[in-house]
Amino acid sequence: MKAINLLCGRRPNIALLFGCFLLTLQIVLIVFAPLLAPYSPVDADPLNVLKAPSWSHWFGTDVSGMDILSRIIYATRINLLISVTAVAGAFVVGVPVGLFIGFYKNAVSTLVMRVFDFIQSFPVFVLGMALVSVMGQEIWNVAIVLAVLFVPMFARLIRAEVLSLRDRPFISAARCSGATNGTIMFRHILPNAITPAIVQISISIGMAILLTAGLSFVGAGVRMPTPEWGLMVANGAQQMILGVWWAALFPGLAIVVSVLTFAILGDALKRLAEPASRSGN
Repeated sequence: MKAINLLCGRRPNIALLFGCFLLTLQIVLIVFAPLLAPYSPVDADPLNVLKAPSWSHWFGTDVSGMDILSRIIYATRINLLISVTAVAGAFVVGVPVGLFIGFYKNAVSTLVMRVFDFIQSFPVFVLGMALVSVMGQEIWNVAIVLAVLFVPMFARLIRAEVLSLRDRPFISAARCSGATNGTIMFRHILPNAITPAIVQISISIGMAILLTAGLSFVGAGVRMPTPEWGLMVANGAQQMILGVWWAALFPGLAIVVSVLTFAILGDALKRLAEPASRSGN
């Protein structure tokens, strides 16, 4: 109980526990998808087109006769694979880049910042559509594009922290003791600057899920018959005028739950990173 109070304050954080429960549920779907999905996620069944939710098809079927529940379960793998891979790649690239451009003030740092300014001057969704169109509508291409879009975010976070730390007294003391620039950056500055980037990971995963679904919704993401939430919503939306509400509703709810999960966890991490929160005030 003492450990829980230290992490969550004077009493357990219900929102954090709920977020962890939702994350665990998604992990279970990812790991045990072949066991949990009642049907194949990619095999069409012309005899069961647009069937309403029933005991045989809990979430109904889509315009191709594919079971929506099975596709949602497998789509958890696709959407989280793309999102987590993209954010992990952006973190791995953005953190050291931000560390170097914050520590060294030279022409290279200025050039890198101008490149980031150029990338972030475009609307994220529009730039993502353009890059995916150029690279091709494959799962890994979508992940690479999202990683490119997120690198400036992590780099700027680290750079801002480095700029506030590089002239602190403990850094001057490290220089006086003979520490090299590499030692100062990776041993003294990075551990003190990494927290905002770690907090940003969870928030960025939620953003990546939305971008992945959005790109697929407009036809610039993954292609049929790959199970993906945004693609399922796009296909189902065309049938809503006919009263087929289930084809778009359930994939949409899956997006909401997944994004909500990482939003809750991101907020919890942010609170834990604050000194007042850690002290229980």
